[in-house]
Amino acid sequence: MTFGDQGMPYGTVDPYAQWVAEQERIRRRRRTRRAVAAGTGVLLVAAITAGAVLYTDGDGQGAATAASSPAVPSVSVTLPSDAPSALPSLLSRPAVRPEQAFPAKSVRLADGSRYERVDLATTSDCAEGMAPELAALIAQGQGCERLTAALFTDAERRSQVTVTVLSFRRVEDASSVFAMASMDPVTYQVVSLDPPPAAGLPTVPPGSAGVFRRVMTVRSVVFANGQWGDGSEADEDAITGQTEDLLRYVNDNVVAYEDPDSV
Repeated sequence: MTFGDQGMPYGTVDPYAQWVAEQERIRRRRRTRRAVAAGTGVLLVAAITAGAVLYTDGDGQGAATAASSPAVPSVSVTLPSDAPSALPSLLSRPAVRPEQAFPAKSVRLADGSRYERVDLATTSDCAEGMAPELAALIAQGQGCERLTAALFTDAERRSQVTVTVLSFRRVEDASSVFAMASMDPVTYQVVSLDPPPAAGLPTVPPGSAGVFRRVMTVRSVVFANGQWGDGSEADEDAITGQTEDLLRYVNDNVVAYEDPDSV
């Protein structure tokens, strides 16, 4: 499994606000047509991240935001009192497998757009596919069970979007990762797959601009990193749309496995 360098995100928009807006769009779509959706898992993470995440600095003092020091803050997460009663049985299932998260090599979305999956990688050594700060954060809990990543390109073979699923033993650990990655998506990031030689795609130049998105399911955090293969900063709306569409597609697959009663 080969991972490439990750550049800076487009713009300075608050990533958590972007996620909240995206969830509202998903909810509106869910009301008007049948679709696989995040259901109970999304409601659960909303409850957790809204009021049950505590960050502490090196002196052990509580803080409302992540520590400004480069050191990884200590993160404590507790489940809300109204956590679904079915949660223990959902967590007893094995982590989602690659073929469940990424079932098709050729993907056609509801809007007619087409993508090709040009690479697929999975490992139980999750630290190998992420930034050291994210690995250190995960080490504070009970660890990541599996990392699975896929690289997609569009029909024009211009874009490169890596979608990564991190599955955890505990909801609390998934929630702490989601919260920190939402506040600082560059520091707490998974890394993008380099295209294999057989794909015939260029390797994105180091330091190129990129789009970072993420969403939490019942026990997983799904990340999407999108870039143009030539490192271009143009057509931001287009690469953002592709990144969010592929994130939604994989999120739907993961939720359909992790919480089938919600779909």
